Amino acid sequence: MAVGRIIETPECVEEGAEWLATACPRMAYAMQKTGPLPLRRRPDGFSQLLSAIVSQQVSVASANAIWKRLKDAKLTGPRKIMWSTDDDLRAVGLSRQKIRYARALAEARIDYTALRDASDEEVVAVLTEVPGIGVWTAEIYAMFSLGRADVIAPGDLALQEAARILYDLQKRPTDKELRLMAEAWSPWRSVAARVLWAYYRVAKEREGIR
Repeated sequence: MAVGRIIETPECVEEGAEWLATACPRMAYAMQKTGPLPLRRRPDGFSQLLSAIVSQQVSVASANAIWKRLKDAKLTGPRKIMWSTDDDLRAVGLSRQKIRYARALAEARIDYTALRDASDEEVVAVLTEVPGIGVWTAEIYAMFSLGRADVIAPGDLALQEAARILYDLQKRPTDKELRLMAEAWSPWRSVAARVLWAYYRVAKEREGIR
């Protein structure tokens, strides 16, 4: 399957938002509440996935602090991770499990340039072969580091809760249920995700994703 539309600029997000507002009145309502949506583009490559591993199961503040220590110690590249000792990595705040995940990512030798031309399904398949990289992380990487316009991360609890509120559902949709709902938002599923995350913050007045 060929690579689809890539989100490069705020104008791309606006185009997707206009399409969604026309296609779905509830999306239009949500965007009235949220205002303009963020671009959220990030670089691609090893450090983005290492940052995702660092962020797992800790608060945003803790993840930011650990990431700063990693950067200060110049431990954000694959060779530096492989050359470092466990003590070096523990000293910056990585747990035993995250040290294992960081080393597995470094040893995977992923061709990040090739991923830019891989299908969404291939991106997820390649990344989830690495211990510590689940489907959610792979889909987030596809959305924001690769700019894929038609990817969503239905396992995300904030997306599920935002969908429950916005669509007046009796309960939070499951991963599978939200993936089915999202078919109606294609070819702009990643913009729909931006809408739901923004709406979640409005509805819940909680901190968003890192």
